[in-house]
This record gives sequence, structure tokens and C-alpha cells, in this order.
Amino acid sequence: MLSDRRPILLANARIVDPSRDLDFPGDLLIADGVIRDAKRGIGAAGVPEGTEIVDCRGNIVAPGLVDMRAFVGEPGAEHRETLSSASQAAAAGGVTTIISQPDTTPAIDDPAVVDFVQRRARDTAIVHIHPMAALTKGLKGEELAEIGLLKAAGAVAFTDGARSVVNAQVMRRALVYARDFEALIVHHTEDPDLVGEGVMNEGEFAARLGLIGVPNAAETIMLERDLRLVAATEGRYHAASLTCAESLEVLRRAKETGLAVSASASINHLTLNEIDIGPYRTFFKMAPPLRAEDDRKALVAALAEGLIDVVMSDHNPQDVEVKRLPFAEAASGAIGIETMLTAGLRLVHSGELKLTALLKAMSTRPAELIGLPGGTLRSGAAADVVVIDPDVPWVLDRNELKSKCRNTPFDEARLQGRTLRTIVAGRTVYEYV
Repeated sequence: MLSDRRPILLANARIVDPSRDLDFPGDLLIADGVIRDAKRGIGAAGVPEGTEIVDCRGNIVAPGLVDMRAFVGEPGAEHRETLSSASQAAAAGGVTTIISQPDTTPAIDDPAVVDFVQRRARDTAIVHIHPMAALTKGLKGEELAEIGLLKAAGAVAFTDGARSVVNAQVMRRALVYARDFEALIVHHTEDPDLVGEGVMNEGEFAARLGLIGVPNAAETIMLERDLRLVAATEGRYHAASLTCAESLEVLRRAKETGLAVSASASINHLTLNEIDIGPYRTFFKMAPPLRAEDDRKALVAALAEGLIDVVMSDHNPQDVEVKRLPFAEAASGAIGIETMLTAGLRLVHSGELKLTALLKAMSTRPAELIGLPGGTLRSGAAADVVVIDPDVPWVLDRNELKSKCRNTPFDEARLQGRTLRTIVAGRTVYEYV
């Protein structure tokens, strides 16, 4: 339930603002839906009358997370997820902004559907939800969608969701067209012909399980093609989900030449590997698939140095009818919007990643790339804020998750750290009790 919008003082906190590389003990004051101040020693005496004072007891106060890739079933697949249920899960995970994908029914390839999603989100969601629109009509990879009209309607970027645009001429035209509107193209880099019937990472472990593998080349070849087209067109491009070390070298070369390119990695590929599939556990079946441990480590290292820009949940709810099947037949995808932060804290606790780097990739960078307010604790910024206890131990019970589906790879996982409070536009929308 949303609280009132009276001022809030988050006192005795550890203020972490990745937009300015700040990490210090202090207080944060919120009033009228914006951040008024973040500094040491604001204290109860220096706040407006009626202010709600929250003693954070040294816990982290940070910008709300911006999840740059989440499937929400509305319209057309409300049995999997609705804008309302996705927002409840997001709030519980410290996510204050969701960037939804266009692979709905109908696809978000018309301004009227963009408007529908925005209105439904305003009416039913407790966090911000902004839709990406389809790059091609019907997500078929053949005819470009009306990028200019869709952007004017409120689409924040353009993608064909979990489908790759195979036709290089279509992708080249898309980059040129989007460039003229200063629009960002987000592309799923998997060559479907190389993926073939593959269901997990190609290698020794797949052979032992008797499953057909997906080679790293399926991703790397598509990424290489895309970045050469970016060089030819000077468009803005974001790789939706990189998973292997070879792709990182392709990305590095492109960035070193000054191309306007960026990339995401999912929290699943940063914290899990192919061995987690174990005895054919379908909750670990994803597309792209979980890779080898060396690839996971390379992704984390790339995130630490800033080569990978964004960490996203790749939230993909699937119900039991399509998940409780033999591994090769089960649908790909896992929910993740509620566990993205706490799973990411694993990397911090293990010493693989600094907290500011994690929060920057989950808040500041996606907000910058999409062009949205948020990702900062500067005075005057929108009061989208999360309070985090980084150390509390707990065991995840999937039946307590807010999402409509329960296909989490972290079921019964021992976790450390969780969201205590989520504030959106100055209102508390989630509080852990």
C-alpha cells in the first residue's frame, strides 16, 4: 500500500550515490517527491514539520534500481505477469523503474499499444513502467516499425525482444532510421540458425547430459555483424544480453574506436553457470543459456571495469505448464526482478565487485542510456530511493515472491542482503517487516 507523500528523513544511513561515486555516512531528506538534500547531520531539527523520520541504523540508502529488460505479460499474457504484479515484485526488489519488452500480444508496434501500456501502468502499477517498442512490425524482422511515431508516443527504446533481426539490411536501415530520431536500438544477439535446436551451453557438460548445445559463436557472430553496421551508420546500439568472453572482446574493440555502443548482462549470467543446471533443472534453462564459469568470471570482470554498462534482471515469468517439462522441451526464462539486487550482492560479498559498481550498473547507467530521470541522489532529483540491508541472511521461499510465476533459479538459495524500503516519487511503496 502506498503511504502518504509527507516528507521523509532517512537518518543514520550509509549514503551510496553511484552517479557521483559517493559513499559516506549521512542523512537523506525527501520532500514533495524530490530529494532535498543528502549530507551528514541533517537531523530531526532541520526538517519540515510532520516529516517521517526513519532510522536506517547504518543501512544503505541508494538510488532506486532501473531494470532495463523485463517481460511483462500485459497485454495478452496476463496469466504470466501483469503490470500490477510486476510492479509489486519490482518494489520488493528495490526496482523503482521497469523497462518492459514489446513481445506482448499484440506486440508494442503501434502508438496505441504504447499508450495502453502507459495508461495501465499509471492506473495499476506502484513503480514507474516505460515500454520499449518493437523494432520491426510484429517482431518479424522484416519491415521496420514506425520509430518516430512510437518514440513520440512514449517508447523509450526499440527492440524485437528475445528475437534477433537476422536480415542485415533490415538492421542497417533500422540503425539509420533510429539515428535520425536519436533513438536507442537494443538487440538480442543470437543467430537463430546457429542456435538451432540447442537448449544449453555447448560443451562437455551438455554432452554429459545428452543435450544439444548452443555455441558462443551464435552470440559473437551476430554481435560482430551488428557493430560493423553501427560503424557504417553511426547509430546508437545496445547489446541486450552478453554472456561469453569472446563477445566482450568484440565489444571492447567497438568501444575503443568510439562507437556509440553499450551492453547489458543479466544477473543470471553474472551469478550462475551451466553447472547449476545439475540434474536437468528447468528453472535454469535460459536464452541465451548459462555459460561456463570462465565466461561468468569474464562478465564480472567486464562489469567491474565498466565494459559492461548495465545489469538487468531479464525477468521472464513462465508458468508450470511450460516449465515442468523435460529440459529440452521446457520454455526458457526465469523471473528475476525481485531477486536482481540480492543476487548481485553475492558478487559484492565475494569480493568480485564493488558495491558502487553494482549499483551504478543497476541504476545510474540504465537511466542515462534510456534518458530517464533517476539513478542519482543529487538534490532536486526524483525521489526514487531504496534502503538496503546488505548483510541480513535469509533463505528464499519462492511462494513468498510477488510475481505471478515462481520460476526462480534462486529457490531455497541462501542469500545475504535484501531491500528494506522502496520509495517512488517520494512515496513508500514497499517496506519489509
